[in-house]
Amino acid sequence: MQQRIQAAVDEIGTVLLGKEQQIRLALCCLIAGGHLLIEDLPGMGKTTLAHALARVFGLDFNRIQFTSDLLPADILGVSIFEQQSGAFTFHPGPIFRQMILADEINRTTPKTQSALLEAMEEGQVTVEGETRPLPSPFFVIATQNPVSLSGTFPLPESQLDRFLMRIGIGYPDPKAERALLERSAEFDRGDFITQMMNVDDLVAMRSAANRVSLSPLLLDYVQRIVAHTRDSEAFHFGLSPRGSIAVVRAAKTWAFLEGREHAVPEDVQAILPAVVEHRLRASTDAEGRTGSALAHRLMSEVDVF
Repeated sequence: MQQRIQAAVDEIGTVLLGKEQQIRLALCCLIAGGHLLIEDLPGMGKTTLAHALARVFGLDFNRIQFTSDLLPADILGVSIFEQQSGAFTFHPGPIFRQMILADEINRTTPKTQSALLEAMEEGQVTVEGETRPLPSPFFVIATQNPVSLSGTFPLPESQLDRFLMRIGIGYPDPKAERALLERSAEFDRGDFITQMMNVDDLVAMRSAANRVSLSPLLLDYVQRIVAHTRDSEAFHFGLSPRGSIAVVRAAKTWAFLEGREHAVPEDVQAILPAVVEHRLRASTDAEGRTGSALAHRLMSEVDVF
């Protein structure tokens, strides 16, 4: 299984050059059954990564471009009166797909952002008093520009907490950028990704990741990390129970990606920045932004054993 996972990482790496760590984190998030937030400057490859993930697993994919005039009904769907039948017929919105790319999610209003809350947490949507299930698996990849850029609406904590991970792409290293410049631009899109797995493979990998064992000592380590975020004056607020569960889920999945049947402290440390930094805020951050160094501070201040 690890050989197939590495093959998928390599395949995505053909369009996202020099970013194996980010690709593996994205795969970890997908296999763990969580949602992924990609935050970076425009043009870094956020959309390319989302397209590539969908194609490598053969998932039913839809892209929603979030704009300031987007309404919840544009995402969830709406009932329209049909004259021939004399009744209202529900027309599903673009959210009814296995993978959704919420592109530039922070460029729409909080009212529209909130349309995703029930879908991300419960895998269903309630429209006009009727609850409708979403396809399974259901996975949201959202991209957002830094809040310092114009025309953005910061995501509330309740929305951020729904994302299992937040990652950034970052600038390519010189070697990767040179390769990018030398080849044709038409091959820089996820459309050219070859499908390496299918939904059944994804379900099997999730089941295998869930079987990864955690020792009591490792759970003690996770609990010390969570307690430190709640007790230390350095943090404005601590990790929620959902956040602590996210750490465990991601660590087990990372151990599975590494080919182990039990998780070790290095697995927790590998995923910690992506899992906790969007959930935490430094107490000295008056503007309410999450800090990029908070996870590294946790790892330096909390003993492993």
